[in-house]
Amino acid sequence: MNQPTAKLLILTGPQFACLKIQGRANFASSIDFKSVLNELQGRGFTYFVLDLSDCILMDSTFLGVLAGFGLKMRQMQGGLNSSPIELYNPNTRITELLDSLGVIHLFQVTSGALKLDNATEAEHPAPVHATKAEMTQAALEAHRTLMEINPGNAAKFKEVAQFLAEDLKRLKPGH
Repeated sequence: MNQPTAKLLILTGPQFACLKIQGRANFASSIDFKSVLNELQGRGFTYFVLDLSDCILMDSTFLGVLAGFGLKMRQMQGGLNSSPIELYNPNTRITELLDSLGVIHLFQVTSGALKLDNATEAEHPAPVHATKAEMTQAALEAHRTLMEINPGNAAKFKEVAQFLAEDLKRLKPGH
């Protein structure tokens, strides 16, 4: 089934980057999402606001990419108690998924009206045209991340990770 991917909108300000995620955040949009986060981090942004007001759902691959970035940012800050990633207005289903996967502690969860200052600029991310092998690799890494962060996730994702690893071997002969 071909599901539409989430639409990503970027707003940058002097102190933060804001990504608005609209629609279904799934495995296909996870590569664009990871690319945007890494590009913004490379430009020096250290605080991220993810506006989830219009995000309907996140699949496990997208959640794994998000959790991996949350862990990376927390480690870069020396493991401080406050997270440099704010999840703004996630719906109950997304919040429950993050909690059940044991990764919600990597984020600040906030609700209310998003207030942006006048110095905010809109940007349009260029889409990443990933191959099937790259998408499979990203999904495998995301699921492994979820299992590493919370060993309780191993029972949920062990078979998925095994399937993805086998699929990746088929897609990349000689590896």
